[in-house]
Amino acid sequence: MKLNDENLLAAHLISIADGVYEETAARIGEIGTDTVADAVLKEIAWRADHNAPPSQPVTAVFELTHEGKQLDYLMTLGADAPAIGPGALADPWLVVRQDLVELLRAVYGPPDAVIGTRAIALKDEPGPGSFAPDDPWRLARDAAAVAADRIITACRPYPYDLNALSLQFGSDKWGGHWYTQQYAEHFAALRDSRVRVLELGIGGYQAPTAGGASLRMWKQYFRRGMVYGLDYFDKSGIAEPRLQPLQGDQGDASFLHELGSSLGPFDIIVDDGSHISSDVLTSFQALLPYLRPGGLYVVEDTQTSYWSGWGGSSTGTDDPATSIGYLKTLVDALHHQEFEKDSGRADGAFDGWIGALHFYHNIVVIEKRRSVEQSAPSWVPRHTNPMEWMKPKE
Repeated sequence: MKLNDENLLAAHLISIADGVYEETAARIGEIGTDTVADAVLKEIAWRADHNAPPSQPVTAVFELTHEGKQLDYLMTLGADAPAIGPGALADPWLVVRQDLVELLRAVYGPPDAVIGTRAIALKDEPGPGSFAPDDPWRLARDAAAVAADRIITACRPYPYDLNALSLQFGSDKWGGHWYTQQYAEHFAALRDSRVRVLELGIGGYQAPTAGGASLRMWKQYFRRGMVYGLDYFDKSGIAEPRLQPLQGDQGDASFLHELGSSLGPFDIIVDDGSHISSDVLTSFQALLPYLRPGGLYVVEDTQTSYWSGWGGSSTGTDDPATSIGYLKTLVDALHHQEFEKDSGRADGAFDGWIGALHFYHNIVVIEKRRSVEQSAPSWVPRHTNPMEWMKPKE
């Protein structure tokens, strides 16, 4: 299982953006300046286009410099789809000038990337003119100013609101459900990190070009992230840079092991797949080993654990064959060191690797990290009532 060419390049650019200036410049030379400039500008255009683009088309000129050479590119925002390509304009509405290494680091680098070479210019006003709200020149300049803002926003860490992103991209994680408030709490610390996100379930059923709303939301939220989506049906039509659909069965453990070994380790795994208890358990048990220590595993729509048609039960709520029943056993994995030695409890598969559990309505967040804190001292009695043990002797 491999990344497509666009995503191989995106992953490479995210990696080299972390280096010091000279290292990044050298790696750009190895890849090719035109290849890097085209990929970075396409990323900027994608982010800008999904952040309320200007009300009318604006073509911006990018004058990028690298090792004493200038690369001229055109970016059109506000049309049906953003357009990128080499070229220049004699009298553009908007010009952006910047060093290519610095631009790459601004888009894909750490949040403290230094910006020292950027310059932005709007077309100069021709004269007093009209100040009417519908004046064509005024409308065009206002659109160019909006385009400049969207471009700058796309080139820096931006605290996107997950509720708003869910609505914008059409994800049901806000509105259909109310999960983004929990995601915002747990994911905020990772938003500027180089993360790999895997979501099980893409949506859109059989149509190859349908679905992917949540994947696009993660792509916008994690500006340095690689996003993968797994679905039972072919979803190849939604592929784009930093977003790769995969086809497979989340109930097939051997397939999941292949996926994890080839594309992992992941920093975040979200199960929004079939919601059938047996699939939820298979996915968790197969993929948790491919979640990076410190990573987060999320199970959505756990209400199905109580529905018999989905492999759940409203009576046998502690049955470990149901998703909630199984997740309850992870509380014991979290406290595995506290069992009495003669309890007869067998070691659990994830003893020592469940760091915290967060149960919310219909969504559970599991933190994977070492859990080997020492228990109470061995001299503290386990088999006797402590109140009897502490009573003064007569």
